[in-house]
Amino acid sequence: LLPLEFDQAYVDALAKELPELPDDKKARLIASLGLSTYDASILVSEKPIADYFEKVAAGRDGKLAANWVINDLLGQLNKAGKDIESAPVSPDQLGAVIDLIKDGTISGKIAKDLFEIVWNEGGDPREIVKARGMVQVTDLGAIEALVDDVIAKNQDKVAQAKSNPKAIGWFVGQVMKSSGGKASPQAVNDLLKSKLGL
Repeated sequence: LLPLEFDQAYVDALAKELPELPDDKKARLIASLGLSTYDASILVSEKPIADYFEKVAAGRDGKLAANWVINDLLGQLNKAGKDIESAPVSPDQLGAVIDLIKDGTISGKIAKDLFEIVWNEGGDPREIVKARGMVQVTDLGAIEALVDDVIAKNQDKVAQAKSNPKAIGWFVGQVMKSSGGKASPQAVNDLLKSKLGL
């Protein structure tokens, strides 16, 4: 074969047309979004996954977006034997779920249920939350009533919680259960700590 000779201008022109390579994209995701090396590696493993993730993460919390894409979306796709191109949840829909978590409209637990609904039925996550009454309860008065009720019914556990503050988890679980998973976990925790003197 004859030797090929390329001038620098031609090489530079080719370099300009190259898309961002996986290692460069991985380094960028780690540096700009604070992702772990492991998460970034999964997200750049295939171009369609990287493209999907970048749409979801645009203007949002990168770590939260990565968790949802890797654990929920890719996990569900894997179970269903589908690839990302045939995902029933679009980047916009998943982005909307994340927005609803971030603005406190829904809790992480409600978000999992919402994701299932969007996966199976489609639709706008915001409309689904409104139509099905899935909004997280942040009204402190309503949450306080649930907390008081659980404490009143479980006086034997109150002493345990005072001697072992980790036992507060049991109370949190009971309050969340009685609210149908809709109470703000942060508000439940704060109220229980003040009422149990922890």
